[in-house]
Amino acid sequence: QVQLVESGGGSVQPGGSLRLSCMISGQINTIYSVGWFRHDPPVDKRALVAAITSDYSTKYGDFVKGRFTISRDDSTNTVNLDLNHLEIGDTATYYCGAVRPYSTTVAYWGQGTRVTVSS
Repeated sequence: QVQLVESGGGSVQPGGSLRLSCMISGQINTIYSVGWFRHDPPVDKRALVAAITSDYSTKYGDFVKGRFTISRDDSTNTVNLDLNHLEIGDTATYYCGAVRPYSTTVAYWGQGTRVTVSS
């Protein structure tokens, strides 16, 4: 089993920044990649924000447009997501998810952290 705990959400004004952190514990060696996803109803799917693999390859959602950066700190088993130039449309609950090798689906989810961007 793998446990994911997110932190760092909050409220900011447009143009502001936040750092989200995902602390990972458990059978970490069974994970191939960790991603950040976001969900804001009425949209019914979680959208990929960014992902990073065990060999440090990264992938970003098209809407990121260079504003966010994903990174990993293996000394603390943490995956961070730096959110910069936040827009009102970035308001959502952000979830951390872990994917096993040779899989395309998220096997483990965190509980989520809320990001609210408003003026």
